[in-house]
Amino acid sequence: MGFDPQVIHSLPTLVDGWLITVELTLLGATGSVVFGHLALAMQLTRVAPLRWIARLYISFMRGTPALVQLFVLFFALPLIGLGGRPMLAAALALGLNSGAYTAEILRGNMRVITTGQYEAAIALGMPRWRIAARIALPQMLKASLPALINEFTILLKTTPLASVVAVTELTYAGQMVIARTYTSTQVMLLVSVGYLAVALPVIYAARHVQQRSRPRVPVVSRAVTLTGEAR
Repeated sequence: MGFDPQVIHSLPTLVDGWLITVELTLLGATGSVVFGHLALAMQLTRVAPLRWIARLYISFMRGTPALVQLFVLFFALPLIGLGGRPMLAAALALGLNSGAYTAEILRGNMRVITTGQYEAAIALGMPRWRIAARIALPQMLKASLPALINEFTILLKTTPLASVVAVTELTYAGQMVIARTYTSTQVMLLVSVGYLAVALPVIYAARHVQQRSRPRVPVVSRAVTLTGEAR
């Protein structure tokens, strides 16, 4: 059975939605890395208020639905003069939400840094920031990379939430095409292929990284950080 001609003619709409989905995923992943590292640094600081802020941020993002967080940001942005920018609200919501999990993945994999490495660095007179940048962070990222790539695939599958604030991402574009063509099966099949076109390269990259870089201690993934908690 071939595709309906109306579906073929609607491919540009689906391609535009796919490009927005890719953009949202990249922006969300960038925000996840930035917010995750910032939250981790705040948790490790000696300044108590910063630690409390980081824990509050992580608890809020992990303890409330991503949809609620998106609405909060969407309605809060006009208060600072950034109203009417649903794409910004969606990218921030995805980045902030995923950043909380990224922070916990990184924190969980701090165990790869042995006490002897810290003691040797201190004996050499290295300051704390240099120990973190040159010794701790590279090893922590290496151990966390498979779990982080998995987190970013989850982020990709969260992008359809952006449709509730009128961002025409891939799923929303598919719904628009269905409303015109009444061919839901064919359209949803194309939408699924669009997500796979983004997710599969990331999944295979994660598998490749896992094969080439196996840490000696268990890697903390989202499956652990989500125990007993709902997104």
